[in-house]
Amino acid sequence: MFGSVRWRLIWIAILVALCGWALVPKENARGETVPALKRGLDLQGGMHLTVEIDDPDSTLAGPELDDALERTLTTVRNRIDQFGVEEPNIQRVGDRISVELAGLDDPDRAEALVTTTAFMEFKIITDGSSFIDVLDRMDRAIVAEVGAENLGSTTLEAEPETDLGDLLGAGAEVDSVTAVPDSAATNGEPDGAATDTAGDAASDPAPGAASDVQALRPLTASLFPGNTPGEYLVQRENQETVAGWLELDSVQELIPRDVTLHWGVEEMGAGGNTYLPLYVLEADPLITGDLLEDAGPATRDPTFNQPIVPFQTTRRGARVFERGTSRNVGNNMAIVLDERVQSYAVIQQILSRRAQITLTPGTPFQEAQDLALVLRAGALPQPIRVVERRSVGASLGEDSVRQGTIAFVIGIGAVIVLMIGYYRLAGVLAVGALAVYVVLMLGGLAGLQATLTLPGIAGLILSIGMAVDANVLIFERIREELSGGKTPRTAVESGFDNALSAIVDANLTTLITGVILFQFGTGAVRGFAVTLCIGILASFFSAIYVTRTFFMVYLNRRGANESVSI
Repeated sequence: MFGSVRWRLIWIAILVALCGWALVPKENARGETVPALKRGLDLQGGMHLTVEIDDPDSTLAGPELDDALERTLTTVRNRIDQFGVEEPNIQRVGDRISVELAGLDDPDRAEALVTTTAFMEFKIITDGSSFIDVLDRMDRAIVAEVGAENLGSTTLEAEPETDLGDLLGAGAEVDSVTAVPDSAATNGEPDGAATDTAGDAASDPAPGAASDVQALRPLTASLFPGNTPGEYLVQRENQETVAGWLELDSVQELIPRDVTLHWGVEEMGAGGNTYLPLYVLEADPLITGDLLEDAGPATRDPTFNQPIVPFQTTRRGARVFERGTSRNVGNNMAIVLDERVQSYAVIQQILSRRAQITLTPGTPFQEAQDLALVLRAGALPQPIRVVERRSVGASLGEDSVRQGTIAFVIGIGAVIVLMIGYYRLAGVLAVGALAVYVVLMLGGLAGLQATLTLPGIAGLILSIGMAVDANVLIFERIREELSGGKTPRTAVESGFDNALSAIVDANLTTLITGVILFQFGTGAVRGFAVTLCIGILASFFSAIYVTRTFFMVYLNRRGANESVSI
């Protein structure tokens, strides 16, 4: 049945129809019509990132590194999938991870989503007393290690000219975390009571006093009380200096073991200066982000128009969260994301599974959406850093498409002219089979959801050459059989049979090469390999099956004594 001309034509028509349907543009989940054949980064623009685990001390190796890379790969893929990029190419390349995002219109946002560790903790803000108790010893350690003469040349001020407590008290706005009852969400607010500042003690210090305090008590002189116990403010221009002091080994040894120091992300303005908060938090968190079950979608508070990110813990997380908040009603709880305090608020009631993060007024709503996304996708097991970033503009992609199309048209045109000019009617049959090949090739790529890249176009053109080469082998064999005195029908059958082994050998060796390139190659090499492999299979089918079918139709319609036009 499958060998008759009629059934051959039916099967060819079915395959062409299926591949043609696969090439019809489809609607995506957002209702947008997108081409069925997806274009790669080099054809439609976008960005390429290469990231690696940030491990400067080389503490990860062997199985531990492999495990961290695989978990990082999964987390990055989850984040990009939720980001909504069509057909991202995310893969491990050695000890690095390659991320290709075609058609992306916001590369900075995508890079931030990929590289944000998003390790979240909920910690209680202490009253800061244990930290204050060791400030003198920290000052002495800093002076001993840095040197009083070096501290004297810094820009730190001994005391502010304005009472920060008055400026930051009632008017300060901070984020909040509150429970979400089933009926409605209620926002907790911090007390906002400001403490007296160090600057109230003296308004006109004696000449040289600031310099003396600065040299002898550098850390104490740079810290000003904030809105709540356990919060201290540092002038923005001095933050890097203070952070450097706190990272000194001799200072780290003095920090009480039951507390940790974390910088805040929200800058505060007072008296014409900008301050960054430093918080003294309990070392043990109430709960960590790995106990979150879901987060988002981000919304806005209807009263204050503040972005809100609701979240829900797992059942185990709910029990842990409830125990922790029940012991700390009335205390301030901070949300720490990647070692930075994002927000804090007073625990006004016991929190369980459902709660929300209320961001400060003026926070872009997109940041709230991204926060929900990274929390939902999970934290990276290790911090990562970008080692390569490459952006491809849409105009460059359009140039690549145009040049690739021109090369494809020229190649096809040259093949058609040469085949028809040299093999006459047999060349026309080969061109018909070549047209079927092109539909099968492109439809196969679309059906398999493969991404067409510029190297892929090169593989497409190369596979066209393979298809033509198979026809040339067949036609030359038919000519030899005709020269030997065989009848046209016998010559055609012998030509196809005798050329089969050479065609199989040529296509099989190239196919094996393509498979190897796909298995061990990366990026553009894999794009070339995919197109080449699909093209070889399509060209083999078109040369052996389609061209032979067309010859059978031609022989059935010609007279018995007519010669073959070849």
